[in-house]
Order: sequence, then C-alpha cells, then structure tokens
Amino acid sequence: MTLKLPWNIRSPTVPRYLGWINYWSAAAAEVIGFPDPSRDAELLARARRTASGGWVVRLTDTPLDLDNPTHLEALKWAYERFPEIGGRAEA
Repeated sequence: MTLKLPWNIRSPTVPRYLGWINYWSAAAAEVIGFPDPSRDAELLARARRTASGGWVVRLTDTPLDLDNPTHLEALKWAYERFPEIGGRAEA
C-alpha cells in the first residue's frame, strides 16, 4: 500500500510522515497506538515523554541516512508498525 499525499490525510492528529526525530502529541500517540511496550521497546529506548504527554521519538541513534541499510530498515519497520502515518491504515 502506498503513502497518501499529505493533503489527502484527513485527520490533523495523525502525523503525515516519519523522520529521524518525530514529535507525537498525546493525541497522535493515542491514535497511532504508541507506546506498546511489547512492540516498541527499541523505540522507547530512544524516546522521551514531554511534559504535555506527547513523545519525542528518534528512529535511529544517528541522523537518518537512507544509504545505510540499517536506517532504511528502521524506517520501513516504523511505517509498517504505524500504518496510520502516511495514510495507509484501513479506514
């Protein structure tokens, strides 16, 4: 399934794409199902909770480099884990 263009994602709560460092409000985290301790242990090791209940999450320890196979796999995994991001979740 492909990503939707950002302007075709109807919910303003859902993040439109993933980056190296992501901020997810408390509402966004709830919509995408983060955190799930059984599935998100690796992300939680690189995440911190904000005072407002949101999350700052790094996908990798170093800046995202799509020429690095490990980083590319981390990005692909994250899109599979959070299908709401990018508008690929079933409606």
